[in-house]
Amino acid sequence: MIESFENAVEELKRVDHLVYVSLKYTRTVDVLKSAIDRMIAFFDNVIEGLLIQAKEKKVIDKIPQMPVLRAELLRKVYPNEREILNAVALYLNLRKLAKARYDKREEYRRHVTMIAYLEDGNMQEVQIDDMMNYYEHIKGFFEYVKTRI
Repeated sequence: MIESFENAVEELKRVDHLVYVSLKYTRTVDVLKSAIDRMIAFFDNVIEGLLIQAKEKKVIDKIPQMPVLRAELLRKVYPNEREILNAVALYLNLRKLAKARYDKREEYRRHVTMIAYLEDGNMQEVQIDDMMNYYEHIKGFFEYVKTRI
């Protein structure tokens, strides 16, 4: 459990650098995509840590191998925890963005945009400001998780 949270801290540091340094100076969709991948890795570690903790408390019997099933199980384990439910929703959205086919718009400019074409037929645009909001949400979620462990 502790190892999962330590890995999450390392991923959080990487996301911080990508959002506040790399994205600021590079302004490319590739950096946006890399930040999304790091955020997903952060969530994978935190979700694993929370599920290990639940298993140690005998709340669940086993932890699924597939990330989406882990996220769904976390929703079931903590159905009344608003922070966890919001974080799982963000995590699942980031996973959709990571898998989506995407186009680039206004690279090397302030409003660099990743236009993701999701599997359900919808389109979602991700800009620097969105990444900042995601990062702030992730930091708040991690502070919340630290109080739980």
